[in-house]
Amino acid sequence: MFLLTFMFMISMLISLLLIGLSSLFGKKTFVDVEKSTPFECGFDPKNSPRVPFSIRFFLIAIIFLIFDIEISILLPMGIVSNSFDPLSWMLVGGAFLFLVTLGLYYEWYDKTLEWIS
Repeated sequence: MFLLTFMFMISMLISLLLIGLSSLFGKKTFVDVEKSTPFECGFDPKNSPRVPFSIRFFLIAIIFLIFDIEISILLPMGIVSNSFDPLSWMLVGGAFLFLVTLGLYYEWYDKTLEWIS
């Protein structure tokens, strides 16, 4: 037990030493207003460089990720189909597909899938 505690203390000491050395000798950055502004061939930009995205884009991206994860959950069901009896396999798969379809209908009803509102 003593050896484990000693090794833990040594590893913590080395970690803290490396963190301290990196903050001491690391690159110092000073925020300069001129360097942080956008640069277009020597001229000031005409428009704002940060155009806000539509929240619809992010909602559709989240929906895509959810259905992508759903596919990764459904794919192993074909592999385990031989290890379960067909009735329970169909019930679990059907319930999962029913819940996903119910979520899709809710998003459709809530008009989340419409790009222009």
